[in-house]
Amino acid sequence: QVQLVESGGGLVQSGRSLRLDCAVSGSIFDVGDMGWFRQTPGQQRELVARVTPAHISTYSNSVKGRFTIGRDNSKNSVYLEMTNLRPEDTAVFYCYADVWTSQWSQRDYWGQGTQVTVSA
Repeated sequence: QVQLVESGGGLVQSGRSLRLDCAVSGSIFDVGDMGWFRQTPGQQRELVARVTPAHISTYSNSVKGRFTIGRDNSKNSVYLEMTNLRPEDTAVFYCYADVWTSQWSQRDYWGQGTQVTVSA
């Protein structure tokens, strides 16, 4: 059993900052890529940022320069530091992790989602 627990969402004003955290727990053999997606009503879930175990990160163009992703491999956790937030960043943010539960078994796991609302 693998669980991803997110924290840190909320309501902020435009231009302010917010940090999201996500921790992976359970029967873990290894953790590969971790990252964050977001989704607004009626839209597909879109990748915001991902980070490899070697701390190589990639970002969507819409957040590049404003968001920073990082991870702590010793704690199987990932964070998303969001600065200069805009109303169009309003969405439900989902953490994901590529988890190996054994050397033969691997799949993506998802958090429950956390709401981020940015007011104008």
